[in-house]
Amino acid sequence: MSVTIALEPPRQEGVIRLLDLSDAYAQSLYPAESNHLVDLSVLEKPSVSFLVARNDDAIVGCCALVEAGDDTAEIKRMFVDPEARGLRIASGLMNALEAIAGEKRLTAIRLETGIYQPEAIALYRKYGYREIEPFGSYLPDPLSLFMEKQLG
Repeated sequence: MSVTIALEPPRQEGVIRLLDLSDAYAQSLYPAESNHLVDLSVLEKPSVSFLVARNDDAIVGCCALVEAGDDTAEIKRMFVDPEARGLRIASGLMNALEAIAGEKRLTAIRLETGIYQPEAIALYRKYGYREIEPFGSYLPDPLSLFMEKQLG
């Protein structure tokens, strides 16, 4: 087993499969108005760093770092294939995201996640993310948790 993480384009079959799985998972937990998923065209913008995790060439995880234009960025579309969980892929993606944020000299990374995803919340807390008020275009939502990590 050899897990690798690299910047790759999001428009590829294995990534689209993961995004479809992510969409279905989010839709099983939350009503449409509480799902804040971005589509493939957003992930292809120049302000987005898209990471792909592979296990022996198979795409098993992904995430995006979306720059906000104010020296901050947001984590979007973090997802690991359920069959590849336990391989520390999410931790690898977090390390790679934070390394990119450091290279770009960003001051903070933010995210929105749902309250019914305790594994995701635990991962973010482990990496030093703290709860904040809604940011950007987000509105308060009792099903959402907003988090931020100050950098440098």
